[in-house]
Amino acid sequence: MRKLLLLICLVALPCASSAQDDHTWANLNTLRVGQQIQIVERSAKKDSGTFVSVSDAAITFQDAAGERTIQKQDVRSVKRVSSRGRHTLIGAAIGFGAGAGIGAGTPIWTLSSHPTVGNRVENMVGVGMVGFGMGAIVGALLPTHSTVYRVSSH
Repeated sequence: MRKLLLLICLVALPCASSAQDDHTWANLNTLRVGQQIQIVERSAKKDSGTFVSVSDAAITFQDAAGERTIQKQDVRSVKRVSSRGRHTLIGAAIGFGAGAGIGAGTPIWTLSSHPTVGNRVENMVGVGMVGFGMGAIVGALLPTHSTVYRVSSH
């Protein structure tokens, strides 16, 4: 009986967590002035630009046409737009560091019975470069838009 109850709770957990909507209008206060955003209006029109300000009633942003304000009731969602290049560089740096650490801890196979310092550094750099490439790929594949505000569907 206990196992069945536990199973029911585990199956119901994703349903309960998806019912919560943590993309509230107050989250727009986390945006920084000058940050790239994308606004989807209720009419499905997409606007992109740099964030200027937010109030309880509206959001203001700068686009090619100038400064624009959209009322809260006309906004369907707001997304923070980040740079794919930045993600790639961060991923590459993390990958290189992890690879170098793995390379430093990996045994070195040489013809001599004593590993040399040069071999260990070569091992670190070699495995680090593999990590660099893998991290860059993962970073480039990360999504560039994250939802800050979304009108709840109910």
